[in-house]
Amino acid sequence: MIIIDGSEGEGGGQVLRTSASLSLVTGEPFQISNIRGKREKKGLMRQHVTSLEAACAISDSECEGLAVGSADITFRPGPIKAGNYNFAVGTAGSTNLVLQTILPALIFADGPSHIVLEGGTHNLMAPPFDFIERTFLPIINRMGPNISAKLVRHGFYPQGGGRIEIDITPAPLQRIDCVERGKLWSTKGTAYFAGLPFDIADREVKAANKVLDWDDGAIGVRELPEGQGPGNILILEAAFENVSEVVAGFGKFGLKAERLAKTAANRMKGYMESNAFAGPYLADQLLLPFALAGGGSFTTVKPSQHSLTGANVIEKFTGRKTSFDQQEGGEFLVRIS
Repeated sequence: MIIIDGSEGEGGGQVLRTSASLSLVTGEPFQISNIRGKREKKGLMRQHVTSLEAACAISDSECEGLAVGSADITFRPGPIKAGNYNFAVGTAGSTNLVLQTILPALIFADGPSHIVLEGGTHNLMAPPFDFIERTFLPIINRMGPNISAKLVRHGFYPQGGGRIEIDITPAPLQRIDCVERGKLWSTKGTAYFAGLPFDIADREVKAANKVLDWDDGAIGVRELPEGQGPGNILILEAAFENVSEVVAGFGKFGLKAERLAKTAANRMKGYMESNAFAGPYLADQLLLPFALAGGGSFTTVKPSQHSLTGANVIEKFTGRKTSFDQQEGGEFLVRIS
């Protein structure tokens, strides 16, 4: 039984998701206490419960202490089962965080799977669907599996109601190295809004254009059906030869459109001025599949606390170590051995 203190390192839900994913693949049971110990609202939230319920459903695993608010659980993994699954997070809990939990296991299943996830698709504290589809999954597909993702309906905080569908054709994960992002192919962005005034999205586009030296018209506006709102998100994308970086600015009550856009645009500008292959969120996501592939390497910007914590959990389950070495250009070379 692997024992984990959920308040160590990043101290959030990532420890839980990474542990569950690795437990399913390695067959190692684990016990975690002080779940989300560094968060203002400690213990399991609805999306964490759904993630663990999904992990149990695809594997006949057992999880003691599985309830909203619980600070301690014990997880005993069962064999992974391919199939058709439907999981509803409820309200605007992140569908993408649930997907993160079960995807690594289903890549190792003995057949294809179809997953329907309902809840939030574009909400704070989680990567948006656009990042999963255009940044993360293309790298996983290069490693062997064939995974496609479809956004059926946007789901914003707090209403939720979004829906995504994932098709997974498993294959052994092959080690790859992602050091060079290659030439810049294109830049684009979209300010999405639903059930809100057009002026909000328009101001975001103007503010982002002041920061980014992109072609006129590269950033546009798209109104979604009113029933999918209220909600707003600014998506910025830079497509390189070997990777696409997606940066999001999430609208929320009390946050000015100009500030949202300026923050997102500066994050994108910082990435484009670096030599890194992976932005901070992609770096967080690549550690686990690279470890399960037996190793690999990639360059990234300064490692986040999420990455450092993830590397620690990965070592507990697999014994694989991760090194973070800063290069002359300022980027970091990450190696999983």
